Amino acid sequence: MPSLEAKVPVLIRPRRFHDDRGWFMETYSTASAAAAGVTVDFVQDNHSCSIAPGTVRGLHFQRPPHAQAKLVRCLAGAIMDYAVDLRRGSPSYGDYVSARLTAAGGEQLFVPIGFAHGFVTLETGAEVAYKVSDVYAPDCDGGVCWNDPVIGIDWPLPASGAILSEKDAALPRLADLESPFDYDGEPLRPLSGAD
Repeated sequence: MPSLEAKVPVLIRPRRFHDDRGWFMETYSTASAAAAGVTVDFVQDNHSCSIAPGTVRGLHFQRPPHAQAKLVRCLAGAIMDYAVDLRRGSPSYGDYVSARLTAAGGEQLFVPIGFAHGFVTLETGAEVAYKVSDVYAPDCDGGVCWNDPVIGIDWPLPASGAILSEKDAALPRLADLESPFDYDGEPLRPLSGAD
């Protein structure tokens, strides 16, 4: 785990305490988050439910002055979660990391500012909750096409294909994006312990 502020995605596995009743876990604490390098102040919690497997949400980001870092977890079912490097000048610009997040496992993915975020549901009724470091600002809303071949995500989709919103289906390709984010010197690296 990084010892300083995380500038690239980090996979967090909160500890669960089991007994004969079930389990308990802290889903968020500033001390535990800081130990993982997550030192941002979160200001809003979001929660989504996707009915069908193969629902793709993303790839989203917010531009400054309302850029958002996110801490994502799955409350029901399972998702594949993605973070795409959008930092201008980054040697890994357009590259991504991914992690399977499940309700059963409690994993969380921290997506810092400078990365587009998206996920696909793997099970019926998947619920996702995420903390964000700034409020939703429609005038700062942005995104990248989910199936851009330059990014090359191999989405685990059912035979019926992806289910998308009209907004997500119309997002621009990476080549047409003028990224508002600058490279901060920390290269993207594989997520420790990711599936």
